[in-house]
Amino acid sequence: MPKGLRWLTLSAIVIGLDQFTKSWITSGFQLGDSITITSFFNLVLAYNTGAAFSFLAGAGSWQRVFFIAIAVIASIVIVYLMRKPQNAMLMNSALALILGGAIGNVIDRVRLGHVVDFIQVHAAGYYFPAFNVADSAITVGAALLIWDSFHKPSPLNASEKS
Repeated sequence: MPKGLRWLTLSAIVIGLDQFTKSWITSGFQLGDSITITSFFNLVLAYNTGAAFSFLAGAGSWQRVFFIAIAVIASIVIVYLMRKPQNAMLMNSALALILGGAIGNVIDRVRLGHVVDFIQVHAAGYYFPAFNVADSAITVGAALLIWDSFHKPSPLNASEKS
């Protein structure tokens, strides 16, 4: 399998899993419905017209086009970065997760006008904003990029060893 296709396949898996879970939750829940799964985890149907944590959710309709445009531009940049031959497996995995998550949420914005969120975690009366598989993939991908950045030799150290 060509190198780039491996990463695009990972992105496609994230998109498929994200869209499947969103379809599953919307087929059985009404907006606002919630089911307690454990003492710290609920399934809840929520719609997010904003960005992460509902940022700009009440800003009117302009943010839909804005967030779609940002995601499309970011996707193009990510695909370009994944094609760089010097990228390590960890970096390309991270980029593929972010790409899959971004496209998963763009599909919702284009198709529905909002993003479907359904995972809710909470503890001691504090509730983290609802999120979805795409958001999880973006978060894990970003964490992997940060991890990867701390484990690369700095140019200064590399030149000192010469």
